Amino acid sequence: MYFCPLIQKTKTEKLKKHIITGVRHLTDSTFVLQLERNGLPFQTGQFVILRRPGTIDQREYTVYSGEKENVLEVLVREVADGKITPLLKKMQPGVELEVDGPFGFFRFQPSMFTSKKFLFVATGTGISPFHSFVKTYPELDYKLIHGVRFGEEAYEHSHFDKEKITLCTSGDNTGEFNGRVTDYLAGMKPDKNTQCFLCGNSKMIHEAFDILISKGIPVQNIYTEVYF
Repeated sequence: MYFCPLIQKTKTEKLKKHIITGVRHLTDSTFVLQLERNGLPFQTGQFVILRRPGTIDQREYTVYSGEKENVLEVLVREVADGKITPLLKKMQPGVELEVDGPFGFFRFQPSMFTSKKFLFVATGTGISPFHSFVKTYPELDYKLIHGVRFGEEAYEHSHFDKEKITLCTSGDNTGEFNGRVTDYLAGMKPDKNTQCFLCGNSKMIHEAFDILISKGIPVQNIYTEVYF
């Protein structure tokens, strides 16, 4: 994802090295990279920068794991002609990566809100922060709508309450809803006090924002994070 200018370390600051402890391959192109946490503090919704030691090649990834877990996980989708993701996909447990951060303002804490009813809308790997939200606060009153092309891209939906998540598939009929995530959202009648979080591609976010406004959701109740 590319949503924030990189924050550079000074020459006197050293990045922590974190050892990869596991890799979960979810599809041919998408995987969860698990690293030692090494006491890294973060608030759910923030992102970290991963870098191979000795190189300047780096990418930002929203933290996928929960605040209380003793590992650091990120959800990665391989870009075939990319400089970073094909290499990350080949990495095995025991390899070290440099981790910078955390950064970002898409932070989430339920106590910040008067209304405790939440709507999460994601496309593709934009599900990452919501995975962290729910892992950190499993008792949340939430509805998650996840839009992908094919059902195989329902990244670890088993980690969510099946009554609180809806898979929208635009390329096949394997989801609970056949169509784009915004098509599903257009048919909803959300409570006007709902706190709405949108994460994914910019087109979805712009369309979803307009739909929610048209349904009476106040602008101040809508929070966005653009991945691409």
